[in-house]
Amino acid sequence: MFILDVAATGGIMARNDRDHGGGLDRAIAQYGGDRAGWVDLSTGINPRAFALADLPNDAWTALPDQCADDHLCAAARAFWNVPDGAAILAVPGCSSAIAQIPYLAAPGAVRIPGPTYNEHAASFAAAGWQLNGTDPAQAQVIVHPNNPTGHFHDAAPDAALVVIDESFCDVAPAATMIARATQPGHLVLKSFGKFWGLAGLRLGFVVGDAALVQALKVRLGPWPVSGPALAIGTQALTDRAWADDTRDWLRGQMAALDDVMAPHGAHPMGDVPLFRTYRVDDAAQWQNRLARAHIWSRVFPYDPHWLRLGVPTQAALDRVKAAL
Repeated sequence: MFILDVAATGGIMARNDRDHGGGLDRAIAQYGGDRAGWVDLSTGINPRAFALADLPNDAWTALPDQCADDHLCAAARAFWNVPDGAAILAVPGCSSAIAQIPYLAAPGAVRIPGPTYNEHAASFAAAGWQLNGTDPAQAQVIVHPNNPTGHFHDAAPDAALVVIDESFCDVAPAATMIARATQPGHLVLKSFGKFWGLAGLRLGFVVGDAALVQALKVRLGPWPVSGPALAIGTQALTDRAWADDTRDWLRGQMAALDDVMAPHGAHPMGDVPLFRTYRVDDAAQWQNRLARAHIWSRVFPYDPHWLRLGVPTQAALDRVKAAL
């Protein structure tokens, strides 16, 4: 399959697959061991996940009802201070929305500053859009903060269709662009799996232009979000104390990881404490060294000096230190 990916120069390069974190099964096949013995730091998922409470039995046995969806969206609206006039839609993971959003407008040119999360480029290309590294463009996507650089965007995007992917922004709520969700053509994506550490739940949110949100809702069909996801999401989004404590913990753990990496010549980029991308002398060699200790990291096809590690628990941090 021919996929377009945004290159480090802001242009486009062809790839045969999409580059992501994870893939621990491939690491195990190459380096041995079993899943229980590995530490997976290749993703940006909080390793100290939100603790699940008991769910009502009908969360599993009944079709998800509108009342549960309304409660979840109300909790999300309050948590993210969604402005009046912006619509909100719960979706089965942000990836499902990313795949569908390009079909909400007639294809034209889309600008996606790169390098960044490559599903946006792949989805727009699949929908017939022209990926354009410069303005003018009919659509624009920014990942805020960016993945994998960890940098926040200073300038606000400006196009007929604007997608602001804030999948990692819950670590820095003051930096959000959620206020732009009231502007025509604007959609803000919010991930649940990363900050709350429940990526397997497959839950996300789209906030913005009511007409676009309604069109996306139609494309996703009935009952897009499972009953357990509706219940768990509502619990998590109403627990402000957990969110505040988690932000403090994440920043402390990432600072500790920086302290471990710095003496070995690793230079951190960005400021997102769910992951850190480091500039190193040879990322492939670093990945190999860590993998021999059954620690999985992420490298990038467009820069041989970038190594990304997710935030570690204390036990994982001790293993990284020993491996280096």
